[in-house]
Amino acid sequence: MSMIARFLATAVLALAAPALVMSALVKPAMADETPRHGMSMYGDLKYPPGFRHFDYANPDAPKGGTVRMAAIGTYDTLNPFTLKGVPAAGAGLLFQTLTVNSGDEPFSEYGVVAESFVVPADRSWVAFNLRPQARFNDGSPITADDVVFTFETLKTKGAPFYRTYYADVVKAEATGPGQVRFTFRSNDNPELPLIVGQMPVLSRAYWAGRDFEKTTLDAPLGSGPYVVEAADPGRSITFRRVANHWSDDIPALKGQYNFARIRYDYYRDSTVALEAFKGGEYDFRQENAAKDWATGYDSPAVTEGLIKREEIANEQPTGMQGFVFNTRRPIFADRRVRAAIAQAFDFEWTNRTLFYGAYTRTRSYFSNSELASRGLPSPAELKILEPFRGQIPEEVFTRAYNPPSTDGSGNLRDNLRTAFELLKSAGWSIRDRRMVNDRTGEPLAFEILLAQPNWERITLPFAKNLERLGIQARVRTVDTAQYQKRMETFDYDMTVEVFPQSLSPGNEQRDMWSSAAAKVEGSRNTIGVSDPVVDKLIELVINAPDRQSLIDRTRALDRVLLWGHYTIPNWHIRSWRIAYWDRFARPQVTAKYSLGFLSTWWVDPAKEAAMRSRYPNRPQ
Repeated sequence: MSMIARFLATAVLALAAPALVMSALVKPAMADETPRHGMSMYGDLKYPPGFRHFDYANPDAPKGGTVRMAAIGTYDTLNPFTLKGVPAAGAGLLFQTLTVNSGDEPFSEYGVVAESFVVPADRSWVAFNLRPQARFNDGSPITADDVVFTFETLKTKGAPFYRTYYADVVKAEATGPGQVRFTFRSNDNPELPLIVGQMPVLSRAYWAGRDFEKTTLDAPLGSGPYVVEAADPGRSITFRRVANHWSDDIPALKGQYNFARIRYDYYRDSTVALEAFKGGEYDFRQENAAKDWATGYDSPAVTEGLIKREEIANEQPTGMQGFVFNTRRPIFADRRVRAAIAQAFDFEWTNRTLFYGAYTRTRSYFSNSELASRGLPSPAELKILEPFRGQIPEEVFTRAYNPPSTDGSGNLRDNLRTAFELLKSAGWSIRDRRMVNDRTGEPLAFEILLAQPNWERITLPFAKNLERLGIQARVRTVDTAQYQKRMETFDYDMTVEVFPQSLSPGNEQRDMWSSAAAKVEGSRNTIGVSDPVVDKLIELVINAPDRQSLIDRTRALDRVLLWGHYTIPNWHIRSWRIAYWDRFARPQVTAKYSLGFLSTWWVDPAKEAAMRSRYPNRPQ
């Protein structure tokens, strides 16, 4: 189960979805300046020059049919690149990127708008040779000037994330009609050539007379496989596939984006959306609620086999989801207070009572990967951490991190006793059944901000446990737009956040944990982590010279974050739970790191006809 991701769920590009979660730091195996068809941070590419298509795509998949999806809340802009407004679901379908990630390699990219790339041995710059047939959807060619304009615009006017992500890219310049070169601050950040490759391309001519920073319901000109056919904010948005699109035969996209139309219908909340799905109002659902997965699909359509349900194992790092503290709030400034509050969350009872035992407790910001810290620090980790002794919690060196646990009975007296001791040491005590600050008399009270009603059944028992400590935790659920605005401006006390991670983290760590990002509204550092040691560890991760160094440095960062008690870890699952109406076909191979429903599935004409005969009233 996960909260609505604010920026990542709406502004991330559908054509480059792994961009934020699939970064890596091993030196590329490029010893000369020969143009290459692909780049890999691990040195070897799975797909050689002249490959026809990715293994998880069917090059003969038929194009056609309409797929209906669900979205929650509303939207008020079709520009997904700025902080203002709530972008429409699927807005990334309008845009094409220089390169695209392979879904079955840890971090490899192949050309889309760019036909080939040049990276020198010292990795101090990258040049992209643009594909001659690359076009915007008004027929105008994509030029090097458009790429330069995109970089400069995103870095100066886009969401704060872009300024952090491209911080070490100092210059973009057109070095020819079909070539653009990016120069880097140094050669210590080896993932930068691939980061730049993930950039969508905007039309300089289109934006010349428009304000990029304003919300807009006019569909921006893009070069992606879809255009907006109809937009009705609060109700729906429909994308229509561009027939004979210039990218159809590019190997990295062959057999992909097969639906003729993609429509998102908006619902008030996930409970209403689930009922609509069972009624045939939309086609595909990725289920995040264990209770709904266990008990919510009691529909005749499921019994009759019209709706299929599957669990598909994946190799995605699960990252961290948890109740997070806004450490900008004075009551949360002391990590002992944060550790005490964590004692009141009973995961074992929650998992047994509410989730049917479906989940595993998360114990790392990089869970389900080799990057997760475990046990005591290794000698290599100690070498990284030792210079910071005295500046970081001593537990980093002496104890393996484990979140508070219980026997699952609902009796957490021992946990609450531990919490009382922590609060007492931090200068808090009970007066008139309220936990108050010994110095100021201020009560320990805060609000837990939610964006989905189905989180209330999880959060209210947590608040009740806090009440036994004399802590007042008010649970408040708001609509999506209000939630996003409050998170962007850090106007919250506690909430549930998701921090997705990759097989090889890099520049995006700055946006999540750095002191600089903590001061920038709209950054991913919603917690407000502002620690010079964390800043230094982030840079060590980014500049890791090889895979083993990356593992050691990431584990060191993980330990410092965990013992900072910034988050009360929730849980994770290592598979995708999906439900869909049986009118689709998909390739026999599923990518390790991507489900790929919108990109690699297609409408099966025979299944569609059979469904129409059995369910004639289902929406077209």
